Amino acid sequence: MGSLKRSLASDREPTVNRRPTLLAALTLTAAAALTLSACGSDDSSKAKPNDKIAGADSGDEASPSATASASGAGGRPEIELPSDVTYKFEWKKTGDAGKDAVLSDAEQRIKAVDMAIARQDPLDKAYRFYSDGTAAAGSQKYIQEFVDHKARTTGLTRYYNETVTIKDDGTAALVYCEDQSKAFNKFLKTGKTDVTPVTKDSYVVYAGTLRKNDKGVWVTERLISQRGSAKCRP
Repeated sequence: MGSLKRSLASDREPTVNRRPTLLAALTLTAAAALTLSACGSDDSSKAKPNDKIAGADSGDEASPSATASASGAGGRPEIELPSDVTYKFEWKKTGDAGKDAVLSDAEQRIKAVDMAIARQDPLDKAYRFYSDGTAAAGSQKYIQEFVDHKARTTGLTRYYNETVTIKDDGTAALVYCEDQSKAFNKFLKTGKTDVTPVTKDSYVVYAGTLRKNDKGVWVTERLISQRGSAKCRP
């Protein structure tokens, strides 16, 4: 899970990051080789042990009202987010059905993770529908951090500079940028939004590996990131 947004702290609120950090490296075939920090991108204190995602640590407000939703073929879950959680996806249609499906399912995974954070549920089914393996484990840890600090995301997040490649082995490589300059952490207990200055670390590059499952869904199996990448900075 890449670096959590910015490290957000104040004298009254605990520190919580918008994007967590675990170090790793990946050679990207879509561009040059990049060294990235591994990224995964739901509280279920009553969750059963068998519900835990393999490789992830176990870990309040009511569910938000719906302002955006997506559902469709393959039993895709409906995505419901608070009205103050918004996105600007600048990903372009490629004209290739396979690549466009990769981009669509990757977009839904991003939204599903934020929905799990808003629901304070590290085991929410929606993000698990779109992720598996180390990506799902990383997302669970990422969401759990927000739960531990009783916080969620707020504001506008922009996604751009995407490159998608479908390989001969059936997997897809997706590289994209995220602009977090207008996205922040909101603490549920106080309702306070921790607005932080924009720095080079507000811009993050991600690289993911996806595979189409038997439901026809492009599932993210691995996701890594690097904060402050020159590829993404304005």
